[in-house]
Parts: sequence; C-alpha cells; structure tokens
Amino acid sequence: MALDKKFINQLENVTAQAALAVFYSIGKKDKIAADKAAVDSMRSELNKLDIQGKIVIGEGELDEAPMLYIGEDIGTKKGPKIDIAVDPLEGTNFAANNLPGALSMIAISEKNNLFHAPETYMEKISSNVKVNGVVDLDFSVKKNIYNLSDYLNKEPENLTVCIMDRPRHKEIIDELNKYKVKIKLITDGDVSGALLVTDQKYKVDLFLGIGGGPEGVLAASALDAFNCKFQGRFLFETNYDKIRAQKMGINDLTKKYELNEIISGDSIFCATGITSGDLVSGIKIEGNEFISETLITHKSSNIKKIFKSKRKIL
Repeated sequence: MALDKKFINQLENVTAQAALAVFYSIGKKDKIAADKAAVDSMRSELNKLDIQGKIVIGEGELDEAPMLYIGEDIGTKKGPKIDIAVDPLEGTNFAANNLPGALSMIAISEKNNLFHAPETYMEKISSNVKVNGVVDLDFSVKKNIYNLSDYLNKEPENLTVCIMDRPRHKEIIDELNKYKVKIKLITDGDVSGALLVTDQKYKVDLFLGIGGGPEGVLAASALDAFNCKFQGRFLFETNYDKIRAQKMGINDLTKKYELNEIISGDSIFCATGITSGDLVSGIKIEGNEFISETLITHKSSNIKKIFKSKRKIL
C-alpha cells in the first residue's frame, strides 16, 4: 500500500521546525544543546500527527536516549501504523561550528517495512547505477572503479568518489589516488554524502566507506525513490553489539543487505537544511518568518524534489 500524500507536508513541517530550533544554536560551539533543540522540536511535532508511530531508528536505546529512542511510541495513536527513522540533527559539529551541511531528517514507512538498524557501524556503497553487478560491497576498489568507468563511459580519472575523511579509510583513499580518481572528502554527514550520487549536478559517481548504520537506513529510503543502488553491511565490534543485533532479529551478522531489504514498500523521506550544504540551503530568517529548503522523496508518487517554504515563526 502507498503512504498517504498528506504525510509529505506534515513531515516537511516536522523537519523544518526542527531545523529552525537548531538555527538558534548555530555557531555557539555546543553540540549537545543543538542536538537537544532538534530532538525536542521533532518529538513535539511528531506527537501532533494522527499516526500510531514507532521509532525504529532514533537517538539510541532507551537507556541512552530519553526521547526519540528506539522503540518509542509517537503520535496521537490514531491513524495508520508507521515505522519512523529520525536523525533530528545530522552534523552536530556542523551546526555547533557554523559549517555547511547540517540537516534535520526523517523517513517513514508502513509498519515492518523499515529496517530496525542497531547503533553500530555499517560498510556502505551507493551509486546511480540501474543494473546489478557493476558496483558491489564485495568487489575490490579496483573492480568497482573499472566497472563503473565502463558503465558510465568515463575514464577513472574522470570519476568522483565521495568518502568520509577518516583514518579507517586511508587504504581506500590511497587506492583511489593510485587510479587518479577524484575524491570528495567529507568530514561528517554520511547520509548527504550517500545522496550526492542521485543527481549529476553534484558531480559524484560513487559513495563508499564505513559510517553509521542508522544513517544507512535513512539514506536507503531516499535512494530507493531515485532508483539508485545501495548496499550495506553492519560491522559488529563487540559482543554487546552482537547480542543487541541478535535481539533485534539479525542472525547473520555478516550479511550484505540490498536496498530492498533495508526499505521495502513505500516510503517518504525529508531532509531540511540547517546550514547550507551540497543538498539544500540552510534556514534563513526574514522578520517573523523563516525560509527552509527540504529534499523530499515519496516513492509511490515518484516525488523527488527540493521544496522551499516560508512560515511564520511561532
């Protein structure tokens, strides 16, 4: 079944209000305050919606997150049963230091259609490739680059790969340099990094590397609407992580997940800019009104657009 299109405007309002809440913390060097503002606003707005919502990707487990924790019930408890993935503030560092790319994000699906991802790392790859067997988590960097080069009819030196600037990626970056591939390094925000493959205007052909598992699920929701390729594999470093994953129903701890195993059925995704970045512009204040920009996708409606809105500051 398709999700009601009314949720598009409702969710866009949720992320826009959360983005506005963070706006007042921009550049104040307080990541905790910025994150709390986003969480408080998002939870308040979600609880106004006529849904039987459940947080499946949130701020963490109940013992580490008092609000928007995994398993929390959200909404008026009227209406459809909805699974919800949230990242009220992606890029806490960006917001605290007034750097580009801070976002407020949400994705929803019908109950049981959104992967319940544990708070752990995930190996990821995304590309705007419409066929199987071109890029794959199981392939070497060399194979992925040369396959993609053939598929896009570009020389390797004309490909651009987006990857997070982390010591764990040194070997991959060294190998990309060996093939003279252009590299777009990002310091944070791997949801937006994964989404840069969706449109040629971003000039990114491949996203890969290790980032947050929950962020992988959010990215998959948007990439699904763009008919892009995405794969993820969770990385469990401790026994505690493994036990927690098994409690969430993950029995094969080394499984490579295809996009349709992470998000099935219909979904809606919204990402509102807090500070201006590659995907969307940040919040702007004009008198008693604020202007926001949100990337919205709705799979069943084939909606993939940047939506600009102006609202009164309440």
